[in-house]
Amino acid sequence: MNLNPNYVAPGQPVLGSSKSPDDPRNGLTNSGYDGVFFLTYAANSALMVAVSVLFRYSDFVKQAGGNEFDLGMIVGLGTVGALAMRVFQGVGIDRLGPRLVWLLSLLLFVASMLTHLAIGTVHGPVVYLARMMMMTSLAGAFGSSITFISLRVPPRRMAEMIGTLGSSGFIGIAIGPTLGDLLFGAGPTTWLHVSRMFMLAGIMGTLSLVCAALATRGHIRRPSSRRLPATRLLRRYHPGLLLFAAIAVGWGVGLPGTFLRPYAEQLGINGLMTFFLVYAGTAFIVRIGTRRWPARFGVRPMLLAGFGSLAASMLLYLVVQSQWWLVLPAIAAGTGHAFLFPSVTAGGCATFPARYRGLATTLMLAMFDIGNLLGQPMVGGLIEYSERLGLPSYPTMFIVMAIGFIVFAGVYALMSRSRPVSPVTSEITDHVSDEQREFARVG
Repeated sequence: MNLNPNYVAPGQPVLGSSKSPDDPRNGLTNSGYDGVFFLTYAANSALMVAVSVLFRYSDFVKQAGGNEFDLGMIVGLGTVGALAMRVFQGVGIDRLGPRLVWLLSLLLFVASMLTHLAIGTVHGPVVYLARMMMMTSLAGAFGSSITFISLRVPPRRMAEMIGTLGSSGFIGIAIGPTLGDLLFGAGPTTWLHVSRMFMLAGIMGTLSLVCAALATRGHIRRPSSRRLPATRLLRRYHPGLLLFAAIAVGWGVGLPGTFLRPYAEQLGINGLMTFFLVYAGTAFIVRIGTRRWPARFGVRPMLLAGFGSLAASMLLYLVVQSQWWLVLPAIAAGTGHAFLFPSVTAGGCATFPARYRGLATTLMLAMFDIGNLLGQPMVGGLIEYSERLGLPSYPTMFIVMAIGFIVFAGVYALMSRSRPVSPVTSEITDHVSDEQREFARVG
């Protein structure tokens, strides 16, 4: 910790200075919504369209001679590879700047799509390498774009900008599956369909690369100061309870993409388009409408409202009787996603000085990955063992998940109540007090 009271961390405005926050000399902008932001938004939207087109990845595995077990192994090991790279990417963003890591990540994504085009069988290491390339590139691209945008505004508006940028993902979720349906059509799946899927994803990745290059042109990487080991930085600045909140968010948000399909089949429901369109639309509207709430009300109430919405979505799955009934859990789940992701990410990043924002962003995204990686097998085990015990499998799982979210929200509320948390408005740099940083850690 720098004990000099006049020290200002790189990337932070001089407190009490006559410089305007919009002065490019201090790297911040009060407006935020300028051409650079919208190019970044377009880059993320294009990349999310590519990711959503790949929701049919199971068709590729089947065409390459694999089954559900192969699919699980490929996707699982791909996630592990990306998770292992998160910390290295975070350090890279801080040392090399978000522009270079962002562009290299997008190039790697396009390369992974081309590699998939050359794969004829899943029985070999190449497909696992290609999947790891894909997941690692996505981690780097999204982490870099979030870091780039968060560094352009004062800390009090970080959650707002992260949340607004994140709404691009909902646009991708709405467009990508529709394009996938058009590509594959209603007939039997062939290699031609799979090849077109990877080609379209590669094209969207290239479009994202162009938008990212335009958004970051002229971006000047600030000179690096003395760097501490990543493990020491994580011990010093970690956001505490928010790490567990991020794991819970990854667990809850990832559930529909994995288990909604078999649950719907059990109910005799074939179409899921209604759910995901309503989910994406609700999340987009709520995200935009509440983008200033973290700065106004703080992280704590946003988290409590978000986990309450997730718990409600679990219970609303129980009343579904037809495809249109899926609208109810979709609204609740979309609302929870919109509340939680920007609040948890910004709250976690706020405990780190600006020059370590890349590491902070990567840390929070890694916690989401851990929640998804650990949570989905646990949910699957809960469904299986409920059947063995003679309990209704999915209703039991949804009730247990709802109780889990409610209990976590209650624990978080109690642990954070004793330490009042102000909105995300303070600039947490090297010269803040330990007491201020501890307040940020609990919410």
